[in-house]
Amino acid sequence: MRNRLLWSWAKKVMFAIAAICVGTVVWVMASPAASGDVVLLDGFRHVEVASVSDALEQITGKKMYMSHHMQPIFTTKFAGFAVTVRLKKDEGNSDPNALGGMLAAIDGGEPNSVYVMSVEDGADIAGMGGLMGTAMMSRDYAGAVIDGGVRDVAYLRKIGFPVYATGIVPSTSIHHYRFESAGKPVVCDGVTVSPGDVVAADSDGVVVVPREKATEVLATAQQMDFKEHSMYAYIEKLKSIQQAVKQFGRL
Repeated sequence: MRNRLLWSWAKKVMFAIAAICVGTVVWVMASPAASGDVVLLDGFRHVEVASVSDALEQITGKKMYMSHHMQPIFTTKFAGFAVTVRLKKDEGNSDPNALGGMLAAIDGGEPNSVYVMSVEDGADIAGMGGLMGTAMMSRDYAGAVIDGGVRDVAYLRKIGFPVYATGIVPSTSIHHYRFESAGKPVVCDGVTVSPGDVVAADSDGVVVVPREKATEVLATAQQMDFKEHSMYAYIEKLKSIQQAVKQFGRL
């Protein structure tokens, strides 16, 4: 009797797993682009930004990482597709809709977006704060990167929304700035970011991967990660970094 009950339970579990698998296959077949994006971002979330940076320089010959000025408000790791916004300085403006386009851009973002904002001469101006961060989190953004300041940091930390910025300041952009553009390339801390580019961040900083190079860069970064992680045990065993570099061909 017990065996029959176990077999009945096992069949139910197998049927449930089969149904999930079929559903997954149907979803992938129906949404190949979406599925490819999910796999791509999952890959970038599991490699180190340092390896991505090295892979970018090897493949493109360009440095696509942001400087040491770009700092996280808490230790984090994320990857997503860029939603780009630029603010232009407009001191003393009284236009109540001066920043309306910025808010519309946030509300138009898809899950797994990274909000990338360039604030003209914005080192001492908060480009975003708690309200914008809450909106992004509610829309399942991966994070935000601000070439300018950020405020309401205690609240952003409380809700766990990751932000990189060039500084923490209490100021506001209202009456000081005007929305200039969204969905166009921006320069963020010296790096050109186009809409849809992959933005990856971890404790080492932020890198930007051109969308058309993302698959190639990821594959190279994964190889670099594998070699480097394999080297740790090798170095510990032989007590020699020179032998490890000779063996694996990576430093």
